[in-house]
Amino acid sequence: MSTSTVSPVRRLLGEPERTAIGASRASLLLLAVGFGALSAAGTDVSLRTQMIAYLVGMVALNLPHGGYEHFSNLRRRGVPFGARYVGLYVGFVASFVALFVVAPLPALALAFGTAVAKGGHGDLRVMDALVGTDHLRTRSQRALAALVRGGAVMLVPAVFWTETFYGFTGIMLGVFDGQLAGPAASSPEAFTTAIGAAYGLAVLVHLGGGLATSWRSTGGVSRSWLLDAAETLLLVAYFALVPVVVAIGLYFPLWYSMRQSARSMIVERERPSRTEGVSLVVAWGVLVVGALATAGVATALWTVAPNPLSGGSLLSGAVAFYTIFVCVIAMPHVVVGEWLDFGRGIWHVP
Repeated sequence: MSTSTVSPVRRLLGEPERTAIGASRASLLLLAVGFGALSAAGTDVSLRTQMIAYLVGMVALNLPHGGYEHFSNLRRRGVPFGARYVGLYVGFVASFVALFVVAPLPALALAFGTAVAKGGHGDLRVMDALVGTDHLRTRSQRALAALVRGGAVMLVPAVFWTETFYGFTGIMLGVFDGQLAGPAASSPEAFTTAIGAAYGLAVLVHLGGGLATSWRSTGGVSRSWLLDAAETLLLVAYFALVPVVVAIGLYFPLWYSMRQSARSMIVERERPSRTEGVSLVVAWGVLVVGALATAGVATALWTVAPNPLSGGSLLSGAVAFYTIFVCVIAMPHVVVGEWLDFGRGIWHVP
């Protein structure tokens, strides 16, 4: 397409996937700067406002994208594969709910690990498609990159927003009559300090190793390493400066979902044919069934939870319950949707 035929808006914004990546960076940067300025001015955002922002971000903006990821992955795969996929997904969901019932603390630890895995490995595939991973040559480097990026979602808030983080952890455990135990309960400050030190070391090793690889390969600093370093430090700053409830609630729609949408644009460009796709009516039907199934999971979780609105208030109880619900469907989202799907996966990059 010649330059003369491209609209002024297209020339200004560039390719839509690049625009989405830029918007994800700008969103987190503006939030980090804004909340940092509020903190410096001695202004606190009420917890009620934070919880409302969380629910808006996670329910209204992010949940539909999770369903679309599965639909996009399955729509060309055929009925036998799709049936196995759905069967495994349901099995993992049921097992995870059962684990919460019998062992809330290990289940919540697994849930937090799922958030780290989803944020980290999902972002790694976005890097493959759009940011660049020339400086990540080995399997261990890629695993560390995923850990660092995903770890920002849970580990940085635990360090910088310790009281709120542990407070909501306790409320979430209370949904299933659980409570904190071990070092997190007996020595929370020492435990959090150890987490922060380990994560900080991981960041240094990740960025230092990537820089060394870049230097050996190009004799200088590669563009992919610079972008990785900037994004990694942006994630750390964002979760350090933005209150944890708001930070997690807006991270997934403004960073994870927006960047995965950009990656999916690349995939669609590589497979432009729609001959293997499904009709609009079928697509609508699938999304409706998926929405009903998701509602069914929430209903089942509500039914088996001894205290579905633990926490003393409707809003805090809703945040805790919804967070557990999201974790329950997120674990098979990652395991079944990506790790057990050797042919494609929800984060497929051609």
